Amino acid sequence: MIDGLRAALRGDVIDPAHAEYDAARSVWNGLIDRHPAVIARCADAADAAEAVRLARTFRPPVSIRGGGHQVAGSAVCDDGLVIDLSAMRGVEVDADRRVALVQGGARWGDVDTATQRVGLAVPGGEVSTTGVAGFTLGGGMALTSRQFGLSCDNLRAVEVVTADGEVHRADRDQHADLFWAARGAGRGIGVVTSFEFDLHPLGPEVAAATVFYPYGEAGRILRAWRELAPAMPETVTPQLILWSVPRDPAIPEALHGEKCVIVTGVYAGPADEADAALAPLRRLVTPLHDMTATVSYVEQQSSVDDLFPDGNRYFMKALGFDGLDDAAIDSLLAWDARRPTPESLIALRTLGGAVARVGSTQSAFPHRRDRFNLSIDAGWSDPGQDASAIGWARGMWDALRPFSNGGVYVNFAGLDDDAGAAREHLFGDSAKRLADVRTSYDPEGVFAAAAQRP
Repeated sequence: MIDGLRAALRGDVIDPAHAEYDAARSVWNGLIDRHPAVIARCADAADAAEAVRLARTFRPPVSIRGGGHQVAGSAVCDDGLVIDLSAMRGVEVDADRRVALVQGGARWGDVDTATQRVGLAVPGGEVSTTGVAGFTLGGGMALTSRQFGLSCDNLRAVEVVTADGEVHRADRDQHADLFWAARGAGRGIGVVTSFEFDLHPLGPEVAAATVFYPYGEAGRILRAWRELAPAMPETVTPQLILWSVPRDPAIPEALHGEKCVIVTGVYAGPADEADAALAPLRRLVTPLHDMTATVSYVEQQSSVDDLFPDGNRYFMKALGFDGLDDAAIDSLLAWDARRPTPESLIALRTLGGAVARVGSTQSAFPHRRDRFNLSIDAGWSDPGQDASAIGWARGMWDALRPFSNGGVYVNFAGLDDDAGAAREHLFGDSAKRLADVRTSYDPEGVFAAAAQRP
């Protein structure tokens, strides 16, 4: 297979003897340490098609790498073939049509930089190094989603290499079932080599609320926020984070490292019209520090990059909620009191708005009716803390699950075993149709291993 790849591909073929092998198999999450048999770093869709054809012949386990940022490390596999799109990072913007064509290895920083040159944006990752592919194929919850929808809701089309090695355009008219699957449940349907997005006028500056509140008031803040957030204008997608104050020179040094409640919201409209909409987020109680400001959209989208460094260790699990009653809040705070490291956090994202207006059968994303998404994000650097950090996140997820609606967001589904145990909750009512689409396009199971990963 390796000889065949070298003969067929324009891009690099990297095996364990290659000088770049260790770098090429590394992903954002330092917890992931997998050793593929070969990495096919594609130069274009034709390379991806050749790699798929060879995979169909030799039948190795296959994984697909876009930006390499997926928390579960799905970009790489042991003893198999990695179809690596990381060299394909091009972004083309048609300002007149308000459309962007984005290659499968691009990161959200690439997209934001290109689209903001003409004052346009698409909902994307909150960390600029997040890959476009995995984020979008899993749904894509963004800071502007209540106004503009999930990332996948803004797709016009995808270019995808299916298991037969053929390259297809999938949209609402061509290969519509494949396009349906790509919008929210796109694991294991093929190699998506490019994405075509609708864009929205936004930026180059946006108003962003970031308010640090005292941790001692966490219960009161949570109870006020749960009522406020869903009732806010759709131009705001509120978040609440239980974390520690970052060591940011713009924040008083006396607060650095202190546990806190952070409330955020970006106004998805003209910055000079944002004050009234964002004001309720700024007066839940007396804040420790208020960093609300007008900033560039690109700056906002990369503002927390340094807090999620490449190579640190991460484990994340999520649950969907129809509401947050007092018992759920009490349990959440009890588990937050056991947070194992300063880097670990608990985040609540508000849904509704444009997310909920997409019909349940219009895309594969099954969590349209969720009011909130809870993300339990363990972060640490010492491998000796692996068991305690992961155990805390799993324990909290188990404890909060009875208060939830059971839905599990595939982009934050833990590791392979976690996703397997919760598989029926990943795709909900979309599961059967998704299985049928996969069988139709991949009857021999070329992408079977990829389909089982979060």
